Amino acid sequence: MAALPRSVEIREVGPRDGFQNEPEIIATADKVALIDRLARTGVKRIEVTSFVRPDVIAQLADAREVLAAIDVPEGVARSVLIPNERGLDRALEQRDRFDEIGVFLSASETHNRRNVNRSVGESLAGLDAVIARAREAGLRVEAVISTSFGCPYEGVVERGRVLDIARHLANAGAAEIGFGDTTGMANPRQVTEHFEEAAAALGDHVQLTAHFHNTRGQGLANVLAALQAGCASYESSFGELGGCPVPPGATGNIASEDLVSMLHEMGIATGIDLAALLGAARAARDVLGRPLGSHTLVAGPVRWEPAG
Repeated sequence: MAALPRSVEIREVGPRDGFQNEPEIIATADKVALIDRLARTGVKRIEVTSFVRPDVIAQLADAREVLAAIDVPEGVARSVLIPNERGLDRALEQRDRFDEIGVFLSASETHNRRNVNRSVGESLAGLDAVIARAREAGLRVEAVISTSFGCPYEGVVERGRVLDIARHLANAGAAEIGFGDTTGMANPRQVTEHFEEAAAALGDHVQLTAHFHNTRGQGLANVLAALQAGCASYESSFGELGGCPVPPGATGNIASEDLVSMLHEMGIATGIDLAALLGAARAARDVLGRPLGSHTLVAGPVRWEPAG
């Protein structure tokens, strides 16, 4: 096995990526309570909401209220997802309530059209303006490329195309590039090759992040593959919440507690208290009133002391 990172950074995306896929509107007070709880698990970055159009994603229509109410300890970065300049305008009205933004597009034309009704070229042009304005406002920018490992409509997405998009976003000023396995099509061999090539293409000045979905049960296997390629930054969602609005069947992100449990068992530090994270996942389960996909939430953490 190749040398693995001694520690990794995990960004919790459940309050945005997870909640937005829930069919019933979650009360703002419940969202705030869950975010505040997550912020005390040791996680250092949380994607708390998104400034998308309320008529498009009603679940996140309370972005302003959530940002105003959350109580996040110092040292925990608050991130918001920004779809376009109009969303940035709305977000900047509360500039003092968050620390970084995420922007996104798809690597495949069909998925990008179905997701944001733009061509990839149109999305890139729009994101250039968003990134420039965000940097002027002193915000760190992460750019996520969806369907980096395959598209449910087009099939293969050429790695060269994905890396060209990544270079464009990095040159525009994104400090971090996230590669999204949006519908769980990636396999470990593909992931290792991808992150090796991405590191060579983008260099050390850009943070590379993996965003895996567990649609076909390969999420943690893909994490291991990315670790072997030197990737030390991951996005995950407590309770395995989340998915992709298009197409149907794209189930949740890898569960944060499953990821943390595996990393800790491997001797890789995360700075996160697994027991506290499981408590947050249980609280989310209670709010949603249904079982969640997380394995560690069901089985509990690994215990090595004798039973009894």
